Amino acid sequence: PRFAGKAFDTCEAPSLAVMKAWLNSPYRAVGIYFGGRGRGCPTQKELSPAWVASAHAMGWRLLPLFVGSQAPCVYAAAKRPYAIGATPWSQGVREAGEAVRAARALGIGTSSPLYLDIEAYQVEDTRCAATTLSFVRSWNREVRRLGYVPGYYSSADTGIRHIEGQRKAGTQDLPSVMWFARWRGTPALYTETSLHPEAWTPHARIHQYVGNVAESYGGRRMVIDRNAVDAPVARVTTTGY
Repeated sequence: PRFAGKAFDTCEAPSLAVMKAWLNSPYRAVGIYFGGRGRGCPTQKELSPAWVASAHAMGWRLLPLFVGSQAPCVYAAAKRPYAIGATPWSQGVREAGEAVRAARALGIGTSSPLYLDIEAYQVEDTRCAATTLSFVRSWNREVRRLGYVPGYYSSADTGIRHIEGQRKAGTQDLPSVMWFARWRGTPALYTETSLHPEAWTPHARIHQYVGNVAESYGGRRMVIDRNAVDAPVARVTTTGY
């Protein structure tokens, strides 16, 4: 399934009461941080199969984000403890399996996208960039083998630019969907300068265009990132609500 429209993401999945209140918002898709050792909010006390089924039944479309190991040259100090190790290819395979198991456990079925979150890193560090690319490619390949669609979230100026360069070079096992962060204030899904205009089109892009803003709907306030979406969303295999 695909979705075109506005989405938000926030560190911890909101309660179903908040999701219901936010039906008054312009958003109809939500990014959920469903797995990975590098998540900023690992507890996710609301996120469960019942939450997934109920939010989907309300009309929300889900963008599953996996924050696993990170580039050894990641900029964010908080992510450095999760650096990719000495065997990036096998590590990518392991973490892809972890991502698929976590998605299945929530009722997110095959053919769904799983978006690998790789935070901004020093692409000019060639050794680090090669390690990161090996991890990302193996994760993508294994996710595909297991029946899911590998997506990729990163900074437009670092991870996205790196993957675009690999696409131009003919590298295999690249992401099927690109979710790029450039906080420019307005959506630019198909005019992002780090991507060729005809790459990852149609229906394979998400632009996170504003970050860390507070919004209120239905009397419920959240701090969110804003996204413009033309991309695959989760296929939910359970029903509820």
